[in-house]
Amino acid sequence: MHVDVIDPEKTAMIVVDMQNDFVASGAAMETPAARAVVPKLAEVLKICREAGIKIIYTAHVHRRDGSDMGLFDDMHPPIANRDALVDGTPGVDIYPELAPKAGEHVIKKHRYSGFFGTDLEMILREWGVDNVSISGATTENCCHATARDAMFRNYRVVFLSDATATYDYPDRGFGAMPNADVHHATLVILAASTAHVMSVEEMKTRISTRDKKAAGASR
Repeated sequence: MHVDVIDPEKTAMIVVDMQNDFVASGAAMETPAARAVVPKLAEVLKICREAGIKIIYTAHVHRRDGSDMGLFDDMHPPIANRDALVDGTPGVDIYPELAPKAGEHVIKKHRYSGFFGTDLEMILREWGVDNVSISGATTENCCHATARDAMFRNYRVVFLSDATATYDYPDRGFGAMPNADVHHATLVILAASTAHVMSVEEMKTRISTRDKKAAGASR
């Protein structure tokens, strides 16, 4: 997939799961690399707001009674123990430095993908969006799943290489992987099969402003 021009009127930035339970120091599901990209993601949000690109957030949450848990309690002890991602607790709020502005929505989700069982697509269609940019955490799980589901729905996908992040993987029978390797492998896979993977700076240069449109029309 290749995205030459990013039209602000038809593009939405999806900020995936940059919540206190993942980003804050000492959080139950702390992802230090996600905290490290906060300044870059804050830059992304500034770029989008100035260009008129709509921003929409996702937040991974579960009800305390586990009625929407699925198999997550088999895979993630902090979720199973209700130490993280409990709906209605401060841990599921968006990290303060990236907090939504007035009119920017937060989509609650119960699975990796922002599209699964949510009204995300309904909102994007109402906005007339046909391109989405993906940022947030984690690269290989929620960001990857959301990017894939967007592509399956015929959205053109930009995946931001330096505004996404993940965590170190322990050895579960196939060897351990540091977060940098997980991140890199996911970017390679996405670039080959799902999205135009690019840096924030490259995204910025591809945004079509009204001045650029006018210049193009006058040629």
